[in-house]
Amino acid sequence: MSSHIFNERPQPDQVLVDIADYVLNYEIKNEQAWQTAHYCLLDTLGCGFEALTYPACTKLLGPVIKGTLVPHGAKVPGTQFQLDPIQAAFNIGTMIRWLDFNDTWLAAEWGHPSDNLGGILATADWLSRTNIAEGKAPLKMKQVLEAMIKAHEIQGVLALENSFNKVGLDHVLLVKLASTAVVGKLIGLTRDELINAISLVFVDGQSLRTYRHAPNTGSRKSWAAGDATSRAVRLALIAKTGEMGYPSVLTARTWGFYDVSFKGNTFKFQRDYGSYVMENVLFKISFPAEFHSQTAVEAAMALYGKLKEWNKTTDDIKKVTIRTHEAAIRIIDKKGPLYNPADRDHCIQYMIAVPLIYGRLTAADYEDRVAADARIDILRDKMECVEDIQFTKDYHDPEKRSIANALTVELNDGTVLDEVVVEYPIGHKRRREEGIPELIKKYQINLARIFPEKQQKEILEISLDYNKLAGTPVYEFVDSMII
Repeated sequence: MSSHIFNERPQPDQVLVDIADYVLNYEIKNEQAWQTAHYCLLDTLGCGFEALTYPACTKLLGPVIKGTLVPHGAKVPGTQFQLDPIQAAFNIGTMIRWLDFNDTWLAAEWGHPSDNLGGILATADWLSRTNIAEGKAPLKMKQVLEAMIKAHEIQGVLALENSFNKVGLDHVLLVKLASTAVVGKLIGLTRDELINAISLVFVDGQSLRTYRHAPNTGSRKSWAAGDATSRAVRLALIAKTGEMGYPSVLTARTWGFYDVSFKGNTFKFQRDYGSYVMENVLFKISFPAEFHSQTAVEAAMALYGKLKEWNKTTDDIKKVTIRTHEAAIRIIDKKGPLYNPADRDHCIQYMIAVPLIYGRLTAADYEDRVAADARIDILRDKMECVEDIQFTKDYHDPEKRSIANALTVELNDGTVLDEVVVEYPIGHKRRREEGIPELIKKYQINLARIFPEKQQKEILEISLDYNKLAGTPVYEFVDSMII
């Protein structure tokens, strides 16, 4: 007895349709979103410039085949590379993410929405240079900012209620999804073509999180977003050829994403797409540290000052208690050996120990030279993480979105220093007034790492004024940052 397969092609899954319609039709009217996108652009590029001082990053950059020339290709800021948009997206995305210092979004899923700038800027620059060569108008930087806001929104809204990490998938899936959607608009996909492109994202195999966790923590976590945003450009270009999509890629029984990769669960949504995520995004301003530890590092810096006041050092510490939230315990509460910088910047104990010892935490502090200091591991062994249920609740509360940590230090003589509690890091929306001047300083410091003084001034003249930046052709903006 045979059983027939029902083969009527369905309408596209609503999730795909909603993303496409948002990207193509939504008008961003919130002034705060535009302003925050401006600061986000500066900070994100600055993070990339600092990464260019690390050979482990730069060895991955450039064309796939040495000597490849792309006359109207996208240029990679801070370098001399001019590449096809797919490889340029990988280069820019890898630079941005290398040091774990760009923006962050924390919810059921975590991630870094500015990772999408790799695909956005590469595509916009390539299109602009091609347009100029063909006698057409180039894209303006306001189109880049719009794409950033929408990419942030897609990645962040999906992350609010849907945990990909709990099924073992890495959050860069959302980078690939958001980048595909906004790049698709930039290259002029029709609504049907854009839906097709978005469906191709879910057909792809998705990255496992294993490179972010013991015992396999490694440097792929620093180029995974570059890989994802470059793949997005590729998928959008494939859809541009008229290549078909897969309308029930999420919901198809047995073979769809929900059944294969999401344990049969469907996506849940807390809110419609708008500009909420960009308005509320978290900036890493003071420390290149996994975001769940940002407030812990700030507290450790305060305790470093207290120890100096008491004429004490970390040798006098008997115990450090870290009162924290569940996500921090799940991701960065780590015992045992730490094998590389990627291991260390995802260990809360390491990120507390360094400032307690040195009174600082920089990207260089994750390198082997500093990690060889025996005092770090001795101090790590004295630390204990304890979940505070209220911290966890406030972390998930959409009106608060705190990332609280509290540190208590007990000395060998029995003295217990007053607990230091920090609920909101300086990069939080609640501390924008305090944070933005520091973000600009960070940007200026990062420009100075790469560019001569005259060029720094030229870049600042173009980039600091929102109205001037928004009206600047993309290729002119990028050319200002070429060495």
